Amino acid sequence: MEDTAKSDRSRVRMYRMPFGTVYPLYVQKAERKGRTRAEVDEIIRWLTGYSQADIERCIQEGTTLEGFFRAAPCINPGASLVTGAICGIRVETIEDPIIRLIRTLDRLIDELARGRPMEKILRQRPS
Repeated sequence: MEDTAKSDRSRVRMYRMPFGTVYPLYVQKAERKGRTRAEVDEIIRWLTGYSQADIERCIQEGTTLEGFFRAAPCINPGASLVTGAICGIRVETIEDPIIRLIRTLDRLIDELARGRPMEKILRQRPS
């Protein structure tokens, strides 16, 4: 029972975290590994369907992670192809749809930082 309560507290804390707090951490992680803010933005736009202006507005307005993903114009169907572990939990096994999207974005940023090519990160076939 205690694990469930801890899990619920963790979920609520993650839901309430402002997207604008997490975004610079994504950018820092990418830039430390020689990748760019533009690539981070491309991943976010691909996953959520937001325009660049929408992303900037969400950052400025203090939109929570929950609000950011709930209001996303169009979650990319390719998001379901993102698998692997993040923080020791397999993304594809996460039942809560918002937490799964948060962790999917975490996973995509990890792939970027590890040097994976953008077409593979965005689950595209080479043309």
